[in-house]
Amino acid sequence: MASSSGNSNSLGSTLIQNSGSEEGLHQLMDQRKRKRMESNRESARRSRMRKQKHLDDLVAQMTQLGKDNDQILTSINFTTQHYLNIEAENSVLRAQMTELSQRLDSLNEILNYLSSPTTNNGVYEIEGFETSPDSFINPFNLPYFNQTIMASADIFQY
Repeated sequence: MASSSGNSNSLGSTLIQNSGSEEGLHQLMDQRKRKRMESNRESARRSRMRKQKHLDDLVAQMTQLGKDNDQILTSINFTTQHYLNIEAENSVLRAQMTELSQRLDSLNEILNYLSSPTTNNGVYEIEGFETSPDSFINPFNLPYFNQTIMASADIFQY
């Protein structure tokens, strides 16, 4: 630019010397003004293009992040549902384990009483109930076997 303005100055001085009028000076200044305006317009156009490209890049990034967010939310919802199902299943299994432990304890208690010597003329006492040895042939006659304990996954849904 310095060289072009140097050329313009020499050209201007040549025009002034040759024509001897201010008209050449005005033409030279108008020409410089047009070039500057053209350069400014081009610079503004490039700046607008850069801004538009930056905006387009941000919109594309926002769209991609929105898709990623939706995918993560879907994954979280799936995992949460899976966790709730497993938790409900675990609750059922815990209830069944408690029930089976109680039954095992009762059966062990029966075995202990059966293996102990009889008292009261062949009558056994089990948890406050008296029964004869014949009752053990059909263990469902015992009072605690008549209690039904059921657990279902539906109970634990909330």
